[in-house]
Amino acid sequence: MDDLAPSPAQVPDHLLRDPVFAQALRERDFTAVFAMAHRAGVSYYRIGEACGMKPERVSKVARGEASVTALDTIERVADALRVPGALLGLAARPWEYSSPTSLPEPDDGDDPMNRRQLLRGGLAAGLTGTALAALTDTRRSVDMALIADSAPADLSDLEAAAETYGYGYHGQPPTRFLQDLVGDFADLQPYLASPQPVATRMRVCRTAGQMAGMVAVVLHDIGVRKEARGWFATAAAAAKESGDRQLHAWVLAREAMVPLNYGAPKAAAAIAEEARQVAGGRPTAAATLAAAVASRAYALSHRPEQARRALAAADTFMERLDAGARADTWLTHGEQKHHVHLSHALTALGDTRRARESQQRALQLSAPTSTMTRALLTIDAATCTHHDGDTEQACERTVAVLSGLPDAYRTGLVRRRALDLYQSIPAQHHQEAAVRELREALVA
Repeated sequence: MDDLAPSPAQVPDHLLRDPVFAQALRERDFTAVFAMAHRAGVSYYRIGEACGMKPERVSKVARGEASVTALDTIERVADALRVPGALLGLAARPWEYSSPTSLPEPDDGDDPMNRRQLLRGGLAAGLTGTALAALTDTRRSVDMALIADSAPADLSDLEAAAETYGYGYHGQPPTRFLQDLVGDFADLQPYLASPQPVATRMRVCRTAGQMAGMVAVVLHDIGVRKEARGWFATAAAAAKESGDRQLHAWVLAREAMVPLNYGAPKAAAAIAEEARQVAGGRPTAAATLAAAVASRAYALSHRPEQARRALAAADTFMERLDAGARADTWLTHGEQKHHVHLSHALTALGDTRRARESQQRALQLSAPTSTMTRALLTIDAATCTHHDGDTEQACERTVAVLSGLPDAYRTGLVRRRALDLYQSIPAQHHQEAAVRELREALVA
């Protein structure tokens, strides 16, 4: 900026004479300085452009959400607002030694008549600095409005990333998958922290709900239960704000799987029923998932009749799902996933014939890279073998599963499912060789 040229963010003379403004300058209270300058007609955009700051940051300072402390920034503010250095505890600024031509008081451009008069007055005198500043401000105010009404350029990329993560691990260790997912989730934060048009805000919140929900799913899978619950709470809040009831129901249904898989089936049933209420009575992926999870929770709570009713509801919904809802992703409810849930519910109910049918069908539909799913289905099958009277073979099959897994998969959900089998074995059999071997595998 030319030290002798007028600044487009110059504050009116009467503001410099305002004792409240002068006190704010002395105290370097830039929250009050920027807010009062804005009320006096100087837009945040003008202040930001003249100070070399983003308009969003100027706005945050004015709201008390950010601060200005660096000396070089304070000097730029003094030059931009044409505040004499003495008022800010600075040496006299270079422009104070000149006598610039008096300029019309700036305005925020919201009043069309004021803007028109400013343009006419400036252009009548030729393309002076004042006229050029008015022209630039007019154009950029429209640019800002256009930007505000459109979605951020890379929001679509983040939405696509959320869809990609929904296809699951694809053979990646859960911890590696989690690193990438959380990295992309963090990129949503600036959009959530800044004002957005309603439609864009809903898109951002929906994507945040999906990603936070999937982070929670991974944490649940690897056994980090407390953190999983925190992420599910974040996902639920984002889903609510997005207005997407089905996403909210999906988050609740997945959250119910935390207590379900870690020894609190009654708590799981309560959350699953809440998910069913949110999802409503239509055949959606979330409604089907919620009913399937409820059936598992009731089965583990020794409420067989409620479990069978929930199973019937899940099967009915599944038959009526459209092709999109049947896609094989975490956010939908494909046939493979459905049979994974049925396998666990029917195993817990002791209906080993139907449980084996679901296990076989789920394995047929599972990709070779579905390491965790295949391990869980095999342990379910082993548990059915135990229910049918062959505890030794059940333990041997489960030990083989645990021994054959990579280290990253031996904790969390897989270990919990194997522990459930061990705890279902009567104590008088715990000294048998196969049962001792299972216990040792769990300890290891």
